[in-house]
Amino acid sequence: MKIVTSQQMQELDRQTIAEGTPGIELMERAGKGVFDAIKEHFPEEMGRGVVVLCGKGNNGGDGFVVARHCLVERIPVSVFLLGTADTITGDARTSFERYRAAQGACHELPNDIDCDAIMQQMHHAGVIVDALLGTGLSAPVKGGYRQVIEAINRIRSSAVVAVDIPSGVDGKTGEVLGAAVRADLTCTFGLPKRGLVVMPGAAYVGKIVVVDIGIPSHLIAAVETHEYLLTAEYFHNILPRRRFDAHKGMFGHVLVIAGSPGMTGAAALAGQAAMRAGAGLVTVAVPAVLNPVLEVKLTEVMTLPLPDGGSGYFGMEACAAIKNNLNGKTVLVIGPGISRREETESAVRAVLNDLSLPVVIDADGLYAVAHDPACLRRISGQVVLTPHPGEMARLMRCATEAVQRDRIGCARTVAREFSATVVLKGAFTVVADPGGDVFVNTTGNPGMASGGMGDALTGIIAGLIAQGLSPLSAAQLGVFVHGRIGDIIAHERAPLGILATDIIDRIPQVVHGCTHTNFIGRRAIR
Repeated sequence: MKIVTSQQMQELDRQTIAEGTPGIELMERAGKGVFDAIKEHFPEEMGRGVVVLCGKGNNGGDGFVVARHCLVERIPVSVFLLGTADTITGDARTSFERYRAAQGACHELPNDIDCDAIMQQMHHAGVIVDALLGTGLSAPVKGGYRQVIEAINRIRSSAVVAVDIPSGVDGKTGEVLGAAVRADLTCTFGLPKRGLVVMPGAAYVGKIVVVDIGIPSHLIAAVETHEYLLTAEYFHNILPRRRFDAHKGMFGHVLVIAGSPGMTGAAALAGQAAMRAGAGLVTVAVPAVLNPVLEVKLTEVMTLPLPDGGSGYFGMEACAAIKNNLNGKTVLVIGPGISRREETESAVRAVLNDLSLPVVIDADGLYAVAHDPACLRRISGQVVLTPHPGEMARLMRCATEAVQRDRIGCARTVAREFSATVVLKGAFTVVADPGGDVFVNTTGNPGMASGGMGDALTGIIAGLIAQGLSPLSAAQLGVFVHGRIGDIIAHERAPLGILATDIIDRIPQVVHGCTHTNFIGRRAIR
């Protein structure tokens, strides 16, 4: 799904209206979409009542549609208008009058805003709908609007739903213009806006739902962009179908170079994740001293002890053994938990030199590469880099804050410079390809902020490459599946304490659910 600027979306609206769809119809579809999303995501909270905060423009018009649907379904609703009714014009005016015709009450706040009265209503409500400002904002929020936004952010007992974009976030840049609503759910219309998925705005949107308001497909196809949102529909049938007479040799062999004293878990997680993602064979290569530990940790995954001089760390003596074992392998993983010792760094770069296999470089492998980024250009195989913001900052020789301010730009720059697929991890993980296209992921939640998550993601991506996916497709599907599993677990219990092993256990089910892959010659048993 394409990501657009606010200006591009406004032009799409204009073109749609010019082709015969009235603006009020687009507003009706938008408001109904928000109402339906609230019912789906916050059914219990909705039962406690809804407060809708409307501005005077079209964003407020969408809010009146939401409020009218609440009335129709007998859901308690309170509406506050920041301004007076006589200042509402255009389609928003029509929406307001339809709400009033449905016997809806509206509290007007023309001058001095009584935030205490609003706060009392919001404290008792289960859902607060932010329909204040929308995507047209270009100046800092001030006055009554700022007061109300700050009041919304003080509420802790209600779900906050933003209409199109959290009020105060710039739809083009993601900049916070003075103050912004912190939403739990943002229902954006037509196509996602760039400001929703770049920092700092991305920190204010919560989950994103894209509401289809009926923009013609030929208009969307004509929009020029190199930025896309990853959605489940993208992955249908992306994995090659498995023949009924399939065997393990058909699905690749992953070699994982990982582990050091105290970090054997990273090696085990990466190997297990690759196997669960569908690789036919996985071998984890570890320093010889650690091999007995991995033999106990792993069952289906094979191990390969490498010369380590009794240290438990990778060094140059392991390089020849690694190179000798590349024959017959489909993809290489290097980095999880291997340590940052100087000799280990040198060994990593030596292994990568003129490597012809696809390779996924993660964690300490990225640390080694950052000291000599030119080594990436000496790899003849396809490369996937999976940095978190700090690791990306080392690669780019800049501050982590600079990476976070321009995640899309940084991922695109590194992908182009090193002809690599880049997975910049974090909230709204960014996947960039060397050609300049960028894909933003929407799955995942804060409960996944725990040790080993990156190792699991690396293994998933490698396991998908082993089965024949391109590095870009494997990275896209990998980050989507990884986050979606986390979301499923958070929904089942709580967004807290989610472990990498929890993720790994569910990989097959969620990969299958996303890709709809089945077996040729016989129906899959459900």
